[in-house]
Amino acid sequence: MSINEVESKMQKALENMEARFTNVRAGRANPAMLNGIMVDYYGTPTPINSLANITVPEAKQLFIKPFDRNVLKDIERAINEANIGITPTNNGEVVILTVPDLTEERRRDYVKQVKAMAEDAKVALRNIRQEANQTIKKEELPEDEEKNMMEDVQELINKYNKIVDDKAKEKEQELMQV
Repeated sequence: MSINEVESKMQKALENMEARFTNVRAGRANPAMLNGIMVDYYGTPTPINSLANITVPEAKQLFIKPFDRNVLKDIERAINEANIGITPTNNGEVVILTVPDLTEERRRDYVKQVKAMAEDAKVALRNIRQEANQTIKKEELPEDEEKNMMEDVQELINKYNKIVDDKAKEKEQELMQV
């Protein structure tokens, strides 16, 4: 396993964490909030973004304009069942989601979620390091070369742990802004 492969795996772990962060809302409307919500469209579970255009006209509003008006009620029902904490309204043309302001308690809950996600990412990084170190040991390299490779892996994990911490802090600050 080369250092580039190790770094590639660590990069993927970081990207996974960032993708999970987008689902933690910060009191602003974001189309990513609807990721994973499936609408029953003629008997087939379909993602909302496949059935409608999702726009953000204001910081606290999402407009969901379906390509087929007949699916408005289904979209509304799917959002209610997804229990994302937002009640949809329907004006006959679009489903409107107004994102409520976050309470202090809710913000703290989100910060806890972000910290847990960051910790998950660090665990993934440690697993990658462990796997890399085991591979290095199996290669039966000269002792100094093995030591240098393990130090390189350790430098990588230090670098990525710092990035995880920075991104988590950034998200926490975003969440705690009123």
